[in-house]
Amino acid sequence: MIESLQQFDADLFLKIHRGLANPFFDWLLPLMRNRYFWAPLYLFIIVFCFIEYKKRAWYIIGMLLATFGLGDLTASRLIKPLIARIRPCNDINLVNDIIHRVPCGSGYSFPSAHATNHFAIAIFLIFVFYDKWKPVLPIGLFWAFIISFSQIYVGVHYPVDTIAGALLGTTIGLITASIYKKLQPQL
Repeated sequence: MIESLQQFDADLFLKIHRGLANPFFDWLLPLMRNRYFWAPLYLFIIVFCFIEYKKRAWYIIGMLLATFGLGDLTASRLIKPLIARIRPCNDINLVNDIIHRVPCGSGYSFPSAHATNHFAIAIFLIFVFYDKWKPVLPIGLFWAFIISFSQIYVGVHYPVDTIAGALLGTTIGLITASIYKKLQPQL
């Protein structure tokens, strides 16, 4: 059963990593996973919080940082060392199939911390902003998805790594959003 799932995961990885290869994705998708590319968005979120939510912005930003921290801690420090799955770009069975679009890194693969963190942040922000700005739902989910998909395309994660990261991040985002909603009336 596990071997069948791993083979399916490797086959799906190659269909995305090699099968969708094209110059536009080779340019775009490495950018999508780069934290510096998204810095203007993060700055916008902070400014937007202060403009729309005034003093409560400190609480929103604090909870947003806690959401990110919890996601990163859970994925990178707790689960990855426990599972110790090799990244596809470091897998000797795939050495002839990997297109090196970004540096591989030496860390483990499961779950994707990028997927975990960005889904956690997206879900949290959806719950915070949805009442005032409905487009945050599709935009937030697409943003988290494209970053997660990019991880597969560039060769640093298997599809199951990003799916698990998305599920973990969604759970964390829901938990922190729930805490935010419970404490919000007291502010």
